[in-house]
Amino acid sequence: MTTAGRPTNPDPEDAKIPGLEPGGGVAPGDTPPIAATTSQSANRDPIPKGNRFTASGVTGIVIAVVGAIAFLVIAVFLVMYLVGKY
Repeated sequence: MTTAGRPTNPDPEDAKIPGLEPGGGVAPGDTPPIAATTSQSANRDPIPKGNRFTASGVTGIVIAVVGAIAFLVIAVFLVMYLVGKY
C-alpha cells in the first residue's frame, strides 16, 4: 500500500491506456479497459496447499460427535423410563 492508504496499481502501463483519466477512472460514455496487463492473479490470499484438517478442527468434530451420541443415548433412556420399559 502507498503512504496515502490507497493500494498501488498493478498495471505498470497505466498512462498508455486510452480514455483513462488521472486516478484510474474513465470518462462518462467511455469504455473501460478490459483487463490489466499483469499476468498474476489478483487474489492476494490464496488457499494454502497442504493438510486441510487441523488438529483443533478434528478435535472439535470428535467432541461434537461424542456429545451428539451422548445426547441420543440419554434421550432414549429417558423415553424408555417415561414409558416404563426401564
